[in-house]
Amino acid sequence: MSNLFDARVLSVHHWTDRLFSFTTTRDPGFRYQSGQFTMIGLMVDGRPLLRAYSMVSPHYEETLEFLSIKVQDGPLTSRLQHVRPGDTVVVGRKASGTLLLQNLLPGGTLWLLATGTGLAPFMSAIRDPEVYERFDKVVLVHGCRQVSELAYDQLITHELPKNEFFGEQVSRQLLYYPTVTRESFRHQGRIPTLLETGKLCHDLGLPPLDATRDRFMLCGSPGMLKDTRALLDKLGLAEGNMSHPGHYVIERAFVDK
Repeated sequence: MSNLFDARVLSVHHWTDRLFSFTTTRDPGFRYQSGQFTMIGLMVDGRPLLRAYSMVSPHYEETLEFLSIKVQDGPLTSRLQHVRPGDTVVVGRKASGTLLLQNLLPGGTLWLLATGTGLAPFMSAIRDPEVYERFDKVVLVHGCRQVSELAYDQLITHELPKNEFFGEQVSRQLLYYPTVTRESFRHQGRIPTLLETGKLCHDLGLPPLDATRDRFMLCGSPGMLKDTRALLDKLGLAEGNMSHPGHYVIERAFVDK
């Protein structure tokens, strides 16, 4: 069996001139956990051109969804941004990633910190009932440059609370904090700064960060990852992995291509 399968594009949504998402069919044998990624791409000159993409869709969905930037001279995204329903993309059969509940110590509040398309794995996580069973509060923080880049804002704020299976958990436990850096908005500033100053906790009505209670998942730009990790380390938090669960985990698989 090939380590790739063909997936047919079902729908495409262009959020901005730099951001789009699309859904595809899913091979019945493809399995993954919330927060994981796989390799996806296109056949170019008879060979697969692949990059790592997190699944936006929850693990139980019959279709797959991916969120992508558009890089006009990017080897893959310069082509991928033009896909239409009916086109074929290739998807890797093996899912990977560090953004897994099992890599975190037990805690009370789970912080999902994302910039840009780093939101993708957390869109899967906030639709996973197990996440709400493991934590009392789930805080999704999404940082972007502009308001228009806050993908899935309507889904998070209006649709998820009405979900027939876990809407009650979302309404009771999920806190959503979108923030932008380059234009006026109700929340402004970089994630590391908002954490360090205490503004994030204050705005959300949560107590100051505490290593005995707070757990973190990080996915996004190298700058956000570096600065947030430095802050968490300073607070005495330890990074977790498959062998040793910790206070926080970071996804390092993505680069802008």
